[in-house]
Amino acid sequence: MPGSHLAIVTGGSRGIGAAIARRLAREGYRVAIGCRRVEEAGPVLAGIAEAGGEAHALPLEVTREEEVARFFTAAELRFGPLQALVNNAGITGPLGAFRDLDQAWMRRVAEVNLIGTMLCAQAALRCFAAVEGEGRAIVNISSVAAQSGSPGEYVHYAASKAAVEAFTLGLAREVAGQGIRVNAVAPGTVNTGIHALAGDPDRPARIAPRVPMGRVGEPEEIAEAVAWLVSGGASYATGAVLRVTGGL
Repeated sequence: MPGSHLAIVTGGSRGIGAAIARRLAREGYRVAIGCRRVEEAGPVLAGIAEAGGEAHALPLEVTREEEVARFFTAAELRFGPLQALVNNAGITGPLGAFRDLDQAWMRRVAEVNLIGTMLCAQAALRCFAAVEGEGRAIVNISSVAAQSGSPGEYVHYAASKAAVEAFTLGLAREVAGQGIRVNAVAPGTVNTGIHALAGDPDRPARIAPRVPMGRVGEPEEIAEAVAWLVSGGASYATGAVLRVTGGL
């Protein structure tokens, strides 16, 4: 049982991140949610509290090393030793042909999705070093795009997620001897607001017919995969990428 242990979920104020925060709270974790605007986390915090869980939202810009360090320190001071990190914060940038992509978006997507994941993982490892024992885990959120390449939509995003998967494998092998597990979950298309932010709110409906299961995923289905990977039930799983894609 996680007991009083802390789980950090970056980008946890909405969508997949919010579902993960709710799911881990039900497992007994105290959840620290990192997000750009704390007020956006109000609904998920209220839902966790109503269910008897503990959660708190703190501002976090994952691309800034000093802000990441402050966030992890504040989270541990409030909720105790870190047990699990879920690197969920990520952006797609606009949909469209790569040829037309503004370089500012190219850099921003790489910084948030890859560098942000790395900085938070590094901070987590420093927290883990202060606590002996098994059960410490990192789960990075990738995407089916890492395998498909997402031509004509967001090749730059796909490239950043492929890098996250390579990072997951390398880090897992580096820290396995310390009793730390590092895995990734690669969702397919999921019914969240990220598509509207990318400029195509109808994308889930358009993608659904291509999915062997005939539908897109729900955030709660991704959260279940994450909950398993941080649990003792996944004690021999490290360096894995769990595809939750409806068959794609």
